[in-house]
Amino acid sequence: MTLDDHAEDLASDLGVDKEEVKEDLENLVNYSVPMDEAKQSLRRKYGDGSEGGSTPSSKDIGDVTPDDSNVTVTARVLTVGKRSIQYQGDEQVIFEGELADESGKISYTAWEDFGLEPGDTITAGNAGVREWDGRPELNLGESTSIELADEQLDVPYDVGGDSELTELAPGDRGINVEVTVLEVEEKTIDGRDGETDILSGVLGDESGRLPFTDWDPHAEIEAGASIRIEDLFVREFRGAPSVNVSEFSEVSTLDRAVTATESAQQMSIREAVDSGGLFDVELTGNIIEVRDGSGLIERCPECGRVVQNGQCRSHGTVDAVDDLRTKAILDDGTGTVTVVLDDELTAEVYGGGLEDATEHARDAMDKEVVADRIADRIVGLEYVVRGSLSVDEYGANLDATTFTQSEDDPADRARDLLTEVER
Repeated sequence: MTLDDHAEDLASDLGVDKEEVKEDLENLVNYSVPMDEAKQSLRRKYGDGSEGGSTPSSKDIGDVTPDDSNVTVTARVLTVGKRSIQYQGDEQVIFEGELADESGKISYTAWEDFGLEPGDTITAGNAGVREWDGRPELNLGESTSIELADEQLDVPYDVGGDSELTELAPGDRGINVEVTVLEVEEKTIDGRDGETDILSGVLGDESGRLPFTDWDPHAEIEAGASIRIEDLFVREFRGAPSVNVSEFSEVSTLDRAVTATESAQQMSIREAVDSGGLFDVELTGNIIEVRDGSGLIERCPECGRVVQNGQCRSHGTVDAVDDLRTKAILDDGTGTVTVVLDDELTAEVYGGGLEDATEHARDAMDKEVVADRIADRIVGLEYVVRGSLSVDEYGANLDATTFTQSEDDPADRARDLLTEVER
């Protein structure tokens, strides 16, 4: 909704002049007051006594919906995170995490420091509600009252934010992990304040592995170190969760070694696709097709994108460079995914490197012979594929790190299945 739409709805509810409401609303928003808080402030100013006004209804968390305007909840604080964001051109420090009662849990954003601590039982009065990623989220601002309860509320959720890597999901905030640093490198990027030095790499624990970015490089994060990170937040990066360490995160070196698993999560294709994206997963299935765009291809020397007829979408006419790639459809009976093999894995299944493929195509006067040979060698066979899975509106793609023909005997598996069914 535009500011004009908000003003019109609010004026209608309050029974006052729209232009007057719009001017007040615009002033508040220009001073970085969140829209929900600005509207609530005007409700108080004009004396609205309807639902969503100064006396919002008390609700169980499980009953809060994005259609609610303002609510009062009594809940246990599960996590508290702190980070800096850009809000309407200014830097704003916010506090965020999750609250819970017996009926469910909900994310919150606090626009000022209410002194919340994990484990507190609070009553949040006049909390704004907004929709975030399809779910309701509480906005705690200057019009919100926070009262500590005398009795602790029992909830069916863990308090404190300690988590394993495979339990993390985009949107998690105020989380703590104990991990080993598997890979780390220093980078300089164009940040919101100009050139910024960051650390990036891969973290591991007994459950799995995830990529990370440290936006305020901590000396404790070095290759091979076992560390505890407190107050991290999780974003989505290339379809999978990514750990983010901020200037408010606390990083300490552990006096014990954290063992990182050598294996990836194993699951069916349907389970993997339904997850929305995974950094390290292992899938098993049959290759049923090698897609167009496989074999001997051409890439832009500037950005690495695949080009057609010497044309790059970003850089126009370029002197393309040859490369090898395979895009194959993997099917396990529960679903399908496009497996993408880089030049090294493609060379293995093709049986030769880039020079061999170029010579093969030149002799046949047809680049398609390279893809045809790849298809002849892998279609119909079962493979175990490990890599990073991304899922978007165009489908599911697994960028493979390993691509190995299965050693399982299909006949043995069929007998095991029949035995299981007959029991």
